Amino acid sequence: MRTLERRERERELTFWFSGDKKGMPLGNLTSQFFANIYLNKLDYFVKHILKAKYYLRYVDDFVILHESKEQLEEWKTEIVEFLREKLKLELHPQKSRIVLLSKGIDFVGFRNFHHHKLLRKRNIRNIRRKNDFYRDRIISFSSIKDSYRGWQAYAKWGNTYKLREQIKKEIIDNLCNEI
Repeated sequence: MRTLERRERERELTFWFSGDKKGMPLGNLTSQFFANIYLNKLDYFVKHILKAKYYLRYVDDFVILHESKEQLEEWKTEIVEFLREKLKLELHPQKSRIVLLSKGIDFVGFRNFHHHKLLRKRNIRNIRRKNDFYRDRIISFSSIKDSYRGWQAYAKWGNTYKLREQIKKEIIDNLCNEI
């Protein structure tokens, strides 16, 4: 009976993620939860069938590390086929690529290198744009303060101390110009 219930739930999840809309809806925590459940099959495939030793996944973002470019290309082909046939999903063509670790791996909002990680430039531009909105009085101090607090809580996971202090100074300078 439990197997039948599980299959029914899997069918419901398959329907949920293979509807008319493309991609995974990751706007809220339940969507992230369901994405993790749904992509568990990918985890199994990569770890146990392909036997990739260094595989990381966070919701819909994943990385596989290997010293052989040829092996990575072969695995990518097999993963594309698995996702299409078994999960009715596709890899984003511009976001799924094979790169050297020395160039940094784009993963969960950071460019990850062997010994450090940096924020994506887009992330830095966004907080600076919000500061420009504050400077131009498009948003309030309360709004930029909330944005900065959220941004710095995220940014502190990278090697960003000087950057965070610099952006905080820019916001304070805008506040002082207001007075």
